Amino acid sequence: MMNEKELCSKAVEAMGKAYAPYSKHKVGAALLTESGKIFTGCNIENAAYSPTVCAERVAFFTAVAAGERNFKSIAVAGGKDGIIGGAFPPCGVCRQVMAEFCSPDFIILVVTGNNSFKKYTLSELLPEAFTPKNIE
Repeated sequence: MMNEKELCSKAVEAMGKAYAPYSKHKVGAALLTESGKIFTGCNIENAAYSPTVCAERVAFFTAVAAGERNFKSIAVAGGKDGIIGGAFPPCGVCRQVMAEFCSPDFIILVVTGNNSFKKYTLSELLPEAFTPKNIE
């Protein structure tokens, strides 16, 4: 099974595929499923801005499109010009997507530098989340 540092490394690798000509901030994500599969994503910007998609959502949507529904953890790495200069935690929209598919104890690894990361649970980053249970 993949360890946390390896998952973070996959997120850093995914940063290299980002399309970020406007902000110059490249972000990569590596999503680990309960079955051990990894789905990566990168941010993809658009001149109109609102069609821009974050790396985390690309990873989740690719996994869901492949039939996956059970997730263990995600690693996220980002930085201006593809250079990690601190934490790039998931935005609110990405946190909400995570709440749709993941339990409150879902692990989020935020890469902070070379071989370093911070570890959070989804409930720490999105307390009192609006989930499918709210509309049952």
